[in-house]
Amino acid sequence: MTAVRALLLIDIQNDFLPGGALAVARGDEVVAVANRLAARHDLFDVVVATQDWHPASHESFARQHPGTSPGQVVDLHGLPQVLWPPHCVQGSTGAEFAPGLQPNAIAHVTRKGQDATVDSYSGFFDNGRRHATDLESYLREKGVTEVCVMGLATDYCVKWTALDAVSLGFDTSVVVDGCRGVGLSPDDIPKAFDEMMSAGVKLVASAELLLTYGDRPKRPAGAAAAAALDTEGPDAS
Repeated sequence: MTAVRALLLIDIQNDFLPGGALAVARGDEVVAVANRLAARHDLFDVVVATQDWHPASHESFARQHPGTSPGQVVDLHGLPQVLWPPHCVQGSTGAEFAPGLQPNAIAHVTRKGQDATVDSYSGFFDNGRRHATDLESYLREKGVTEVCVMGLATDYCVKWTALDAVSLGFDTSVVVDGCRGVGLSPDDIPKAFDEMMSAGVKLVASAELLLTYGDRPKRPAGAAAAAALDTEGPDAS
């Protein structure tokens, strides 16, 4: 059976770019990678973007918890929650997709984080897996069997989207040089890659994908992937 592949562009939004409300260092560098891959119709049958889309009163925002500051972890209705500065508020400029990201390549947008009482790192579920987004149903409707994940940020939304994808039975890869991380702790980004690999996610580099027609590299040990992984280590964030 011929594989049907989807490229998942995770939260490539203004507030996660340098200068944004929750800036990811060098986050703007993923835009060019996203555009190069999205243009390759021989590699991807469908391109989907996720979009953080929070109400202004979202309870993951530190301002909703007097006496706290961004980066602290609190209990939020039974779930551990990192507190963030307000970001990607519905209808704001910060919630818009990054300048330069080619919108014509995106077939579908999945919005997440709309419930003020729970965060949603994954493109598939909220953090408690209490409610699903429309992402899985859309991919199933399109007959997708493989997903390739990239975007922002490695140690949060990329990681949880990839982990959920593989748990749902999708053959899952992450484009290492198409990701940048938050890195609240120095080892958060390498730990995220280790966790993904342990779950069965493959790590690839965009250069390998662009040179591949048909089966993608199946192991993360290629020179291009290794070099890409080195750029997204703890010092890269």
